Amino acid sequence: MPMPKLLLIEDDAETAHEITAEMMDRGFQVDWAASGIEGLDKARSVDPDVMIVDRLLPGMDGLTIVEALRNEEVNTPVLVLSALGNIDDRVRGLRAGGDDYLTKPFATGVLVARSEALLRRLTESRDTVLRVGPLELDLIERTARRGERVIDLLPREFRLLEYLMRHAGQVVTRTMLLENVWDYHFDPQTNVVDVHISKLRQKIESDSERPLLRTVRNAGYMLTADE
Repeated sequence: MPMPKLLLIEDDAETAHEITAEMMDRGFQVDWAASGIEGLDKARSVDPDVMIVDRLLPGMDGLTIVEALRNEEVNTPVLVLSALGNIDDRVRGLRAGGDDYLTKPFATGVLVARSEALLRRLTESRDTVLRVGPLELDLIERTARRGERVIDLLPREFRLLEYLMRHAGQVVTRTMLLENVWDYHFDPQTNVVDVHISKLRQKIESDSERPLLRTVRNAGYMLTADE
């Protein structure tokens, strides 16, 4: 299996060397760029599997790099690093096209884990049809079925069901759903997850059908394949 390619765009040499050493130990092939312009050039030329981009860079801001790549329809997963850690800054980073946002200072182990998670998400996204028991989700056609019954889902419900199906048989916590379905890396202090789970359950389970989406008390939710 080829080594995954990581592009690191970070102007602080000490931080870059620390990240590079740790990621290489974890089996990544690392390319390093020390400025925004160099980083954008490398992002276009080396075809990385995942990117770590510092937000404040000489020559070109990190979010400008991400926005430029997204405008070019480059979908490489991006973890944004920044000393700017309030909620508005995190939201801005995610809206620019970042897939995750990590505030400095950070534990290197957390950085590695989040990078590996982005890489897994990229691999999983190559599946085009998901099946769990009687449920079928077509990621290309954006359609959902239970057996022969078509399920009409709103975009957020579709993304929620996709995540649950990818983790079928596992307990999925509220925090996991907030991070992966809503792209919130903070607790918005709302019941948005519970409301959407309730609406999704109504759509995938009619009165005469066996329940598939379980609530696991004090833990989260689990989609099962039992029919």
